[in-house]
Amino acid sequence: MSGRPGGKPDLSGYNYGAISSLVLTADRSALPRRDREPDGAPTSLAGRIDPREMGSRVQRQAPKDVEKKKKKAGDAGKQEAPEKVVKRRAEAGFGYTDIIDATQEVEGLSYRPRTAETREVYEVMLSTVHQVLGDQAQDIVRSATDAVLETLKSESMKDFDKKKEIQEVLGPISNDVFSQLVARAQKITDYGAEDETMADPDMERKDAEIDDEVGVAVVFDDEEQEDEDEEGYEIRDGSDEEGDEEEEEVDETTPGAEEAGDEELVIGGSSTRGTGKAKADKDIVSPHAIDGFWVQRQISEVYPDPVTAADKAASVLSILGSESGLRDCENQLMELFEFQSFHVITKFLKNRDVVVWCTKLMRSDADERVNIEVAMREKGVGWILRELAGDRQAKKTQDDAMDVDEKKLAVPKTATLAPGSTVQPKRTVDLESMAFSQGGHLMSNKKCKLPEGSFKRARKGYEEIHVPAPQKKQGGEEELVPVTALPEWARKAFTVPKLNRVQSKLYPIAFGTDEPILLCAPTGAGKTNVAMLTILNELSKYRDEATGEFALDDFKIVYIAPMKALVQEMVGNFNARLNVFGIKVGELTGDSQMTKQQISETQIIVTTPEKWDVITRKSTDTSYTNLVRLMIIDEIHLLHDERGPVLESVVARTIRRMEQTGEYVRLVGLSATLPNYQDVATFLRVDESRGLFYFDASYRPCALQQQFIGVTEKKAIKRFQVMNEVCYEKVLDQAGKNQTLVFVHSRKETAKTAKFIRDMAMEKETITQFVRPDSATREILTEEAGNVKDGNLRDLLPFGFAIHHAGMTREDRNLVEELFADGAVQVLVCTATLAWGVNLPAHTVIIKGTQIYNPEKGRWVELSSQDVLQMLGRAGRPQYDTYGEGIIITNHAELQYYLSLLNQQLPIESQFVSKLADNLNAEIVLGTVRNRDEAVQWLGYTYLYVRMLKSPGLYGVGVDYQEDDSGLIQKRADIAHSAAVLLEKCHLIKYERASGRFQSTELGRIASHYYVTYNSMATYNQHLRPTMSTLELFRVFALSNEFKLLPVRQEEKLELGKLLERVPIPVKEGVDEPAAKINVLLQAYISQLKLDGFALVADMVFVQQSAGRILRAMFEICLKRGWAVPARACLDLCKMVERRMWGSMTPLRQFKGVPQEVIRKAEGKQFPWYRYFDLDPPEIGELIGIPNAGRLVHRLVHSFPKLQLQAQVQPITRSLLRIDLSIVPDFRWDEKTHGTAETFLIMVEDVDGEIVLFHDSFVLRQRYAEDEHNVTITVPMFEPVPPNYYISVVSDRWLHAETRLPISFKHLILPEKFPPPTPLLELQPLPLSALHNKEFESIYSSTIQTFNKIQTQVFQALYTSDENVLLARLLEAARLSVPNLLCSAFGANASSPGRSVLSPTRRWLTSWDILSRRWRQRKNVQNIGLLIADEIQLVGGEVGPTYEVVISRTRYVSAQTEIKTRIVACGVSLANARDLGEWMGAPSHAIFNFSPSSRPLDMDIHLQSFTIPHFPSLMISMSKPAYLAIVEHSPTKPVIVFVPSRRQCRLTVDDLLIHCGADSNSDRFLNIEEADLQPHLDLINDKGLVDCLKHGIGYYHEALDKKDRSIVGRLFESGAIQVLVASKDTAWSLPVASYMVIIMGVQYYEGKEHRYVDYPVMDVLQMMGRACRPMEDDRSRCVLMCQQTRKDFYKKFLAEGLPIESHLPTHLLHDYFLAEIAVKTIENKQDAMDILTWTYFYRRMTQNPNYYNLHNVSHQHLSDHLSELVENTLQELVNSKCISIEDEMDVSALNLGMIAAYYNISYVTVEVYTLSLKERTKLKGLLEVVASSAEFESIPIRRHEDTILRRIYDRVPVKLDRADFEAPHFKTFLLLQAHFS
Repeated sequence: MSGRPGGKPDLSGYNYGAISSLVLTADRSALPRRDREPDGAPTSLAGRIDPREMGSRVQRQAPKDVEKKKKKAGDAGKQEAPEKVVKRRAEAGFGYTDIIDATQEVEGLSYRPRTAETREVYEVMLSTVHQVLGDQAQDIVRSATDAVLETLKSESMKDFDKKKEIQEVLGPISNDVFSQLVARAQKITDYGAEDETMADPDMERKDAEIDDEVGVAVVFDDEEQEDEDEEGYEIRDGSDEEGDEEEEEVDETTPGAEEAGDEELVIGGSSTRGTGKAKADKDIVSPHAIDGFWVQRQISEVYPDPVTAADKAASVLSILGSESGLRDCENQLMELFEFQSFHVITKFLKNRDVVVWCTKLMRSDADERVNIEVAMREKGVGWILRELAGDRQAKKTQDDAMDVDEKKLAVPKTATLAPGSTVQPKRTVDLESMAFSQGGHLMSNKKCKLPEGSFKRARKGYEEIHVPAPQKKQGGEEELVPVTALPEWARKAFTVPKLNRVQSKLYPIAFGTDEPILLCAPTGAGKTNVAMLTILNELSKYRDEATGEFALDDFKIVYIAPMKALVQEMVGNFNARLNVFGIKVGELTGDSQMTKQQISETQIIVTTPEKWDVITRKSTDTSYTNLVRLMIIDEIHLLHDERGPVLESVVARTIRRMEQTGEYVRLVGLSATLPNYQDVATFLRVDESRGLFYFDASYRPCALQQQFIGVTEKKAIKRFQVMNEVCYEKVLDQAGKNQTLVFVHSRKETAKTAKFIRDMAMEKETITQFVRPDSATREILTEEAGNVKDGNLRDLLPFGFAIHHAGMTREDRNLVEELFADGAVQVLVCTATLAWGVNLPAHTVIIKGTQIYNPEKGRWVELSSQDVLQMLGRAGRPQYDTYGEGIIITNHAELQYYLSLLNQQLPIESQFVSKLADNLNAEIVLGTVRNRDEAVQWLGYTYLYVRMLKSPGLYGVGVDYQEDDSGLIQKRADIAHSAAVLLEKCHLIKYERASGRFQSTELGRIASHYYVTYNSMATYNQHLRPTMSTLELFRVFALSNEFKLLPVRQEEKLELGKLLERVPIPVKEGVDEPAAKINVLLQAYISQLKLDGFALVADMVFVQQSAGRILRAMFEICLKRGWAVPARACLDLCKMVERRMWGSMTPLRQFKGVPQEVIRKAEGKQFPWYRYFDLDPPEIGELIGIPNAGRLVHRLVHSFPKLQLQAQVQPITRSLLRIDLSIVPDFRWDEKTHGTAETFLIMVEDVDGEIVLFHDSFVLRQRYAEDEHNVTITVPMFEPVPPNYYISVVSDRWLHAETRLPISFKHLILPEKFPPPTPLLELQPLPLSALHNKEFESIYSSTIQTFNKIQTQVFQALYTSDENVLLARLLEAARLSVPNLLCSAFGANASSPGRSVLSPTRRWLTSWDILSRRWRQRKNVQNIGLLIADEIQLVGGEVGPTYEVVISRTRYVSAQTEIKTRIVACGVSLANARDLGEWMGAPSHAIFNFSPSSRPLDMDIHLQSFTIPHFPSLMISMSKPAYLAIVEHSPTKPVIVFVPSRRQCRLTVDDLLIHCGADSNSDRFLNIEEADLQPHLDLINDKGLVDCLKHGIGYYHEALDKKDRSIVGRLFESGAIQVLVASKDTAWSLPVASYMVIIMGVQYYEGKEHRYVDYPVMDVLQMMGRACRPMEDDRSRCVLMCQQTRKDFYKKFLAEGLPIESHLPTHLLHDYFLAEIAVKTIENKQDAMDILTWTYFYRRMTQNPNYYNLHNVSHQHLSDHLSELVENTLQELVNSKCISIEDEMDVSALNLGMIAAYYNISYVTVEVYTLSLKERTKLKGLLEVVASSAEFESIPIRRHEDTILRRIYDRVPVKLDRADFEAPHFKTFLLLQAHFS
């Protein structure tokens, strides 16, 4: 009951569908036709039948004669409002499946079929007439058929006369067609049957088709009806919700329509108040009258017995409170009261809500009451509460005063709002019913005032209104601004000497200020030049005065135009004029994509609103969308159109971002003249006194005289004929004097109309007025007609007529344009494409008929205002005419709309509500709206809000939204809440009702990026299954919400039936179902089939345009769910639609310009594609039987994207595999075919190929098309081990371009299970006195009193024994006390020798490595008593091999010399600590490996994942979550943010400062007065750093100088600044700790491989370890932001500890051996083997054999493997002349080896030196040789660094032959020179 406006009874229960026999209206949704066919097995009905529902559909019959009454009333109604009903019906928005239903209400039809047979015959007739008439709307076809039938059935005429009469209706027809019609007409047997006795099969059928949404006019037979009787039996075809909106269409004639309209538009509450009539009704009970026992008192009047009364009262309440409809309630109550005491029932029913809710309220206690009130608000009966509160509190109480204060809330402007900072929503509003069903055709003005001199004439069948041309205002020439007023450089952009009147008026504001502008001026007033002025103004800011150069990378300008044709025109215009400045203009539409690189090189982007919306919706492109400084929106009056919401969301997004970040974007709106331009100005934030310009129609370069012709005929076919005749007369008026353009709305119609005018002229003998038969023009035309391809045009040209549409050939069109421009052609009949694309003005423009077919709606709709203005813009040739004429021929009902439109009286309304949910979702995905309150704030930026404030009644802001809510905050909260509820229902977001928080889901992201509506997403989500094949995917596609209005028309069934048989993939549904049609059209498009029907072609184009994004969305859904089969099938489907070919066709079709012959031959040979790659050109030529095509095909085959894959599998743990994938492109890159980049999808599937275990995208760029690429993948592993996985790399655009690599696990040996971690015991903390040494105690006493848990547990092992210890625990665990303890322990045993601490930086390790090599010579190396190895986990990192060598050597020396060296190692929690400990020689009780969760401080880790492939955009989109994390989790405590590079440090600081500014709190991170900070700042060298520090944010990276670093460190440590942004490389050296660490991204750019690689896990742990201040905090936090694909990986290792493997054999073995040979530790191969046994590598080989390429762990295998390793290593050293081997056994070092070992240079480098250095090597050679050392290979190559390197290269003295700016050796070469210079 709730949610129906104005207390209207809910009639939906009465439509035929709800009450007819269920057999006829089986619920199709439950039929098992989706995935399971019925197999005949019995199935249970449990849960499918609700026993309580049985009998609920029983209903009493209404009296018979009511039908007649109703019919009469209906007919009366019809006469009053001729087209209302049809219109409403169409508005109600269900696609008719056939023409007979659709035109049921068409006026003046004399025949309706009454039996199924005649219906069928009639349908065939319709289809014949449709073919003859061409592309006409359904009502015309129906009406024509009716007229034809009438003629044929008349008995008084002969056949000859009949044919003549039919030809008057249909135009010329052949005898065949005529005889067909006659035969059909004879079969129609029920012609002229009496109306009353009508057995009504098609009515029944129609009712059955109306589904539950749509009400049917129904009659009550109760007294309830009486008070509505006066209204007549109103026939209401719209559904109830949508019908309620018809108040907006109230005919202007009804008095008081406006007042009524305002009242009636209360949406949401089913309040019975507000209907006016009900007020006086004695049965209406006020809420105050009802207490807990009111019902009982009412009943006791009928049943005096109190027990009965109480029982009945309970039943009554449960009946009224149930969900059932009014009729059901009534029936149940009647039974309860035994069919008497009717007045009581009526009273209960009328006050249903009040009775139920008031009784509940009165019977509840305080707690329940709150819940009930919430429930009431949700059910939309909040008015009861307000009424209860309102009357009682006539005296203003305290509470009320508070209420009023609260209401005066203003929504803050800040970028982030805390949840709950505005108001709670009170109800859910029905967004669908708030949207305007007429869309752009909405007319909110009631009357239209015409200018003076207008007059009206009535003629037979039509009415004319003439509007004179406005007088030009006399403006003196002197006001015009000459172009010379512009600065010198800017003049080049103009070709005219002076600006015109409009441009001159705007000049001072447009060029010279940054004011936002709204310019309203008529078409042709030169708005483009105004845009040009603003562009030049923008350019002037980036121009270097001295050089005249522009800083082209610092800005972007966006120009938004509504049509592709306009976009192309603007691109041409701007390109020509701005070329001189080096400006690039790019076009971005659905057809022409631009790559990121192209966009970054383009300064002006011309695009359509939709495309720009998509781009700004994705965070991938933020890096350049943030550079936009000027946005020009052309034709901004499109806000009123169906596409308006897109513009609204784009502008709102821009303005909101601008206000929050403070980065100014100038908005310039250009529009046609419109009445409510102030509203649009407010929306664009234009200052009305400065930036708002309004020019009326008199500024049109050529004034327009208008005629409006409204055809008044009732019959559609008559209307059609009248239009043709009027068109002829108007053309004739101009004939011989002026040229005329006639616009019609389909291609076929052009020729039809032209021929009609020509034939009529011949008949009336006026044809000579067009072209005189003896004139020269006639000669020219006749001659040209000979060269024309188009038959119709050839036929028409000699008479001075021509046609023009997009279906003609380019040559024909050019010819017509030339002839018309020369004046040879008098009348040109064309489609709208001419208005948009070609500028061909004419004196007179006639728009014949204003209906155009719109496939999205599936019906003929009125032209958009845009098109009409554009067409009439072609009237009048400024160079010849003083005025132009525009004539619109339309239906009488539409006159007012066009009059308003063309006389600037059509107010622009907002259509935003219709797309609100989708736009809200887009903002949520972007992260700009995070809760309901931010949604309220966002709504405040829309045009909808501007209009809601202006005319609340129109937008359903009823009286129930309190008067004192001036900012409509409550209404906005309700709207936001309602939209969120819809999104949540479709799983696009997670919505917390209480706090109002939104969280986006994967589905939401997909919907936003692919522009798919939320209901379609819900459909896919529901129907997609993991096993779907192409066949089922086509069916799911056809269910999309986008196509819900596409009908199957009667006249198309024949053609569709044929297509059904021709398409390759079978369609299950019958030809009657729209789903079948959509499916067939998509397949027909792929198959490139030709279609006949105009509407059908339009439908196909519409389906195809949406197909790309919908299929991509389906693909993403399947991929995200890990369903390999449908994901693959969807991707293939996407490619088939893009390429218009089936998978079974030859892949050669994907290349442009391959001869048809070749393709046909190739497809004829069943030769598999993969074998083409092995053939040479002659063989290919022979194969396809066209010898000379062999070379071509061979070339194409080898430019087909083909990749070669190799994979290396390394198990990391038992449940995780690491796969190193190397990808080598194996094809010729051809820029024309491949562009600048090709995208591939990498998928890892399980053994059955059903589940996607991992997926990522891989972009192959042209620059690297020859190189090998490496990708590292981690995938889960399951036990038992499957036989294999598959890796597929599939091209994103090319069919059949897929490489699949099986990875066999036959020899896979998973690593051993890891031992469990050491438990952290609950021990009594040890006091300091346990040290038993006063000196030691004094060291600690200043900092601690007792040891913490971990220290206590390890105390014994460290302090009282001298065994080797491995201590793995989390970094923060008070590390320094451990070395201290040890040193103390040493002090205690005074006899001990020296000690050493190893800190694992590369320099330290290397120098210690060099020192300890010569241990035989150095006594103090032998005498080391204690080695403390910190950060032992680095054995598995980059410096790992060196570390491993050092520790292995220490133990080896200790064993050789028998001097005990104690090794104590500390590190992070490890997975395999036992192996590490045993290798170091620590006994098992001295290996402490605590789990990651046992920390001295608890740490909360937040993982946030992102799916943005574009790195700079990823970093930008991480900045807001980082900022929010700081504000939310650590508003006052210090925070360290780690970013990938030092360049990023500065960018991230800027982003954070922008977010602070957006919350208007730019110094929130500064905790010190600026005066106190200044002395520190004065000492800093880096000026950028000073600016940041002033706001409380510092940055810290390896390139800062030492002093700056220490100052920043001190400021941060002291708490003066709260946030420190550090580069990843400083993780190890950063001297400070914090409460929270944010790791922004876990990838950095690896220049050598030009890809982004993951941080080592060690580094991540090290960064996390920075969050630890045990003295200050009791817990710490870490926020880790990573790519979605890495999320599980980090989850695992942060919880389990790290497995550590050795990298010795791959990285350092040669140099290790060489060093040991040089010092004679290794003297033969056996020594080498022995040395290996001391390494960690040797320990791990047995534990994780596969990691080290070992396939078996038997003793034999191990020794073989090691021998082979030693042999190979030594052999390679021999080859590089570093060592010599004698007798196959003994080894000794040669000179080179000695040098290498002494200087610690890699053996490779030494080899390079010996080969390259000659006696004559000059400086250049030396530099080159040094630069090519292996050591420099690891020099980082950063992104976009090549530009700087180029600049250096230009200045250095020594040049190279081949400059490769991305090679490390070249960079070294440059930097060495830079250093020397």
